[in-house]
Amino acid sequence: MLISNAAGTVYGYIWYGRQLEYTLEFHPIWRIVFVPDSPTASLFFTLSLLFLLYPGLSKTNPASIGIRTIIEALGVVTSIKYGVWAVTMIVAGGAQGDPLEWQHYMLIVSHLAMAVEALLYIRFFVFGRFAAFLALLWLLLNDTLDYTYYIFPWLPDVLEDDLPAIQTFTMGLSVVSLLVTWLFISFRKV
Repeated sequence: MLISNAAGTVYGYIWYGRQLEYTLEFHPIWRIVFVPDSPTASLFFTLSLLFLLYPGLSKTNPASIGIRTIIEALGVVTSIKYGVWAVTMIVAGGAQGDPLEWQHYMLIVSHLAMAVEALLYIRFFVFGRFAAFLALLWLLLNDTLDYTYYIFPWLPDVLEDDLPAIQTFTMGLSVVSLLVTWLFISFRKV
């Protein structure tokens, strides 16, 4: 699981390569952090898996436990959100005439897996509702910057005229991802 997530993270950053180059050329450098959504979610989830495999990484001092809980919350909430978001955008693009190629189907499967694994692993993580809420704040900041400065993931041309609806969907999905996370936290055994 750790290896496949790490490989997916690397692939994701490579997939964003052209958009990252474009952002560096035409935007202030600080915006680069907000461009690669799914690979960053996968990175947080991969780090969360490391905490599970190597519990000593998060020492018993409050600072390291706090860092771990925030990373886990970001890994879960962002994986749910971007897993669902990517699949929705690919399917919406296909429904409006964007030709789907094998890479689209690979992305559908891998992004669905992101969302599902996040839900399955919540029970093993230590983060709580407050850390998940902090993850929501990160997502809403990211969403706001994406659609204010047009640094959202590049979409198929057929979806460009749907941008206001996509922005609303994206921000709503951030909130729904938090609520789903909170629901799954409530089922976790203490």
